[in-house]
Amino acid sequence: MAEEFKNLMKIWVSAISSVAYCYFLSTRIKAGVFRLLSVLPVCAMFFVLPLFISSSTFCLYTTFFLSVANFKLILFSFDQGPLFPLPPNLAHFIAFTCLPIKHQQNPKTLTHFPKWFFIIKVVMYIVVLHIYHHYKQYLPLILLLGFYPLNLYLEHEMILTPLKYIVTVTLGLDLQPQFNEPYLATSLQDFWGRRWNLTISDLLRSSVYSPVRKICQYFVNSEWSTIMGVLATFLASGVSHEVLYVYLTRETPTGEVTWFFVLHGVCTVIEVLVKKKTFVGRWSVRPIVSRLLTVGFVCLTSGWLFFPQLIRSNVIENFVYEAFLFLDFFKLKF
Repeated sequence: MAEEFKNLMKIWVSAISSVAYCYFLSTRIKAGVFRLLSVLPVCAMFFVLPLFISSSTFCLYTTFFLSVANFKLILFSFDQGPLFPLPPNLAHFIAFTCLPIKHQQNPKTLTHFPKWFFIIKVVMYIVVLHIYHHYKQYLPLILLLGFYPLNLYLEHEMILTPLKYIVTVTLGLDLQPQFNEPYLATSLQDFWGRRWNLTISDLLRSSVYSPVRKICQYFVNSEWSTIMGVLATFLASGVSHEVLYVYLTRETPTGEVTWFFVLHGVCTVIEVLVKKKTFVGRWSVRPIVSRLLTVGFVCLTSGWLFFPQLIRSNVIENFVYEAFLFLDFFKLKF
């Protein structure tokens, strides 16, 4: 792990240096094709860098952060996205480019729990890891289907929440959280649009949904252009995850994770149309029921399409093993 840490540091020094180049050179080029050409070598390098990482956890988050950076830099080339207007200094530009962070805009839309609630999630994460590691062979399939998404969510919280806090304190920024308690989602639209991976949702909205919807409005009515925008967004997310899986497994794409997002895109569209045209004003589902249905659907479909390739390639086992390594490391230090 010590050697992997050194390798990780070299990769991130290269990435940060490349972003600094974009700040000092690309910002002086007029927005458009020429600025895009100036950032494309950086984007190409960001596609290659994760291939030099062998740790599944380090590879996951490095690929995630650098993929987000590529989206932001391409949008920035046309004065769009979170890098426009230009951040006030280099430190802010690096942070907003390399990290999945965004300024707090609508705090009233977020579900607020006390700060100590994060400690409960930490404890839950450790308990879930120990149960899976020691009793996996005894767990029924239905519990395993719940374990995988729960572990993914809690691990993201363990890493991204402290990261947000560090950036907030260091740079004095008011940032939105990465997640808005997704287990409280009452519909797929609520889950994907307002609760899960908020920064990525906003990024896909500006880079895929809005352009596709705008283009489609020239050919079809507003409702159909919205549908095409939603489906294109889920398809883009699926393809992005397919690329991420190539980095994690180093295997040929199977298409499963793309179909997962296509399925959720179609179901989200159907859900919105049904609510709009059939049930509005007639009857409503209790929140407890809609939450169980939404979370249950996410867990079942993720067990069917999202996680199987990671399980077959032992990536899930690698995540668990590396999590125990990190826990042992902190035990020795503290």
